[in-house]
Amino acid sequence: MPERFDVDNPDSYIAAAFATDDPASIARALGEVARTRNMSKLAKDVGMNRSALYRALSGDGNPEFATILKVVRALGLKLTPISAAN
Repeated sequence: MPERFDVDNPDSYIAAAFATDDPASIARALGEVARTRNMSKLAKDVGMNRSALYRALSGDGNPEFATILKVVRALGLKLTPISAAN
């Protein structure tokens, strides 16, 4: 997990979390970025209630992959697979 979240560079923070291959780190990083945005709007965009989204992105939750994809999309990002050999 990256050490610090830079509000001015959330994309790099999330990318670093994905590089860990740790689902809890990924969820936690998405949650930290989401909390800097309008969480109520994000929850609506994702189709969840706010408290469920907070739990899912706490790092202790176990969000479904579909939820992760929706959150990533709602944050204006997308997942792009690349070869592990890179």
